[in-house]
Amino acid sequence: QVQLVESGGGLVQPGGSLILSCTASGLLFSIKSMNWYRQAPERERDLVAGISRAGITNYADSARGRFTITRDNAKNTVYLQMNSLKPEDTAVYYCNADAWDRNYWGQGTQVTVSL
Repeated sequence: QVQLVESGGGLVQPGGSLILSCTASGLLFSIKSMNWYRQAPERERDLVAGISRAGITNYADSARGRFTITRDNAKNTVYLQMNSLKPEDTAVYYCNADAWDRNYWGQGTQVTVSL
């Protein structure tokens, strides 16, 4: 089992920045990659960014150049630095752990980009 706890969402103005955190616990050795997804109302849950066990990162086209995913292995924490935020970035952001046995999800954190 893997447990994920997210933090860092909130309300920000367009052009602003936020950083999301996701701390993992449990069977950490089973995790192949850590990812951030987001889901806007009446939309599907989409991948935003991911980082593999080897440190290889990947980004959705909408996030590339504005968002950065990093990790702190000592803290078992993955971060999503989000810059130049736009209203269309408004969504619930979910941390995901792709593990050997299954996918694990955090509880989600709301990000709202608005004046």
